[in-house]
Amino acid sequence: MGEKLVLAYSGGLDTSVIVKWLAEKGYDVTAAVVDLGQKEDLNLEEKALNSGAKKFVLKDMKKEFVENGIFQCIKAEAKYEGRYLLGTSIARPFIMKALVEVAKEEGTNKIAHGATGKGNDQCRFELTAYALMPDVEIIAPWRIAEFRELIPGRKEAIAYAKKHHIPVEATLEKPFSCDENIAHKSNESGVLEDPWKEAEDYMYKLLVPPEKAPDKAEAIAVGFQDGVPVSFNGKKLGPVQLMEALNKVGGKHGVGLVDMVENRFVGMKSRGVYEAPGAAILYAAHRDLEGLTMDRDLMHLRDSLSTRYSELVYYGFWCSREFHALNALVDASQKGVTGEVKLKLYKGQCMPIARKSPNSLYDENIATMEKGGSYNQTDAAGFLRIEGLPLRVQSEVNKKLGIKFI
Repeated sequence: MGEKLVLAYSGGLDTSVIVKWLAEKGYDVTAAVVDLGQKEDLNLEEKALNSGAKKFVLKDMKKEFVENGIFQCIKAEAKYEGRYLLGTSIARPFIMKALVEVAKEEGTNKIAHGATGKGNDQCRFELTAYALMPDVEIIAPWRIAEFRELIPGRKEAIAYAKKHHIPVEATLEKPFSCDENIAHKSNESGVLEDPWKEAEDYMYKLLVPPEKAPDKAEAIAVGFQDGVPVSFNGKKLGPVQLMEALNKVGGKHGVGLVDMVENRFVGMKSRGVYEAPGAAILYAAHRDLEGLTMDRDLMHLRDSLSTRYSELVYYGFWCSREFHALNALVDASQKGVTGEVKLKLYKGQCMPIARKSPNSLYDENIATMEKGGSYNQTDAAGFLRIEGLPLRVQSEVNKKLGIKFI
């Protein structure tokens, strides 16, 4: 009997060769698959055992991932570097939570993962593990010289899998790396490592290329309760079912495609091509509803913290006190963000076109451009004289100092 170890297992290229290598090193490997809504065959027990694992475990984390992960980041309007919807970043803490549970059940503190020493996922996995299991012993083969000498790259990994009769989807012609869950699908490495090369249509799974989307626009409606998505086209749906419905309609219209070069936590730049149709719809609808229901200064305060919030998610600090505190503010900011938004989907675009809320702060009698209304325009003169007081006082001094603004 070897030492027990729990491996974050996906059945993909990296973890397929890692489970074999760990078994050959003498570990009793429990291959743990975490169901986060990926549209893949998760019946991987036979493959895992044939690859060297002693045990296979499947943990369903879909509902918790959507409710406490995806929806929470939408409430925070968190987008890393203004574009990335954090699909993989959000998923990693929930995977590690499941792995820690399995490790405790198996009576071990050893957890392994297939992230490389160059990527962000090692940070997200391990920072979460340290918070949930302080005495955890992390084994990351890609950071071990012996493993890298045997399998220095993806080409060698493909050859290693073939040698040991382990079936994998990656090929020498298509060696790019994919990660999928109900929030998105990421595509990295391989041909995408040249940022000047355009992604090929065959890479896409959750959406069609926008130019191949239907020629007719489609209108949909999304409902929220205190910032949380709750309905699609007037029908109440659970969190998982709602995401699935939005992924389907958004993917049909090519919504949610992002191709970008981003800054990894470890300091390097990397290129990712992301598909996130349902999440893109929810971000657009949520932001639009906030415009109707959220106080200006509260919105601007929350927005000023969204960049830091997205960094903490991207870097892997989901279990930090700073992140916990930010979530308290996010939750408080969402009181009253309730209502429904209509959106038009067309050729990759997701455009809000109408919105309503029982908590609307929009007063037509004040906003009207027609004659009358309850807003006294004469009041604006005094308001502007007070706002302009510092500028008038500074004017002469600015002239003396030679400061010119225009």
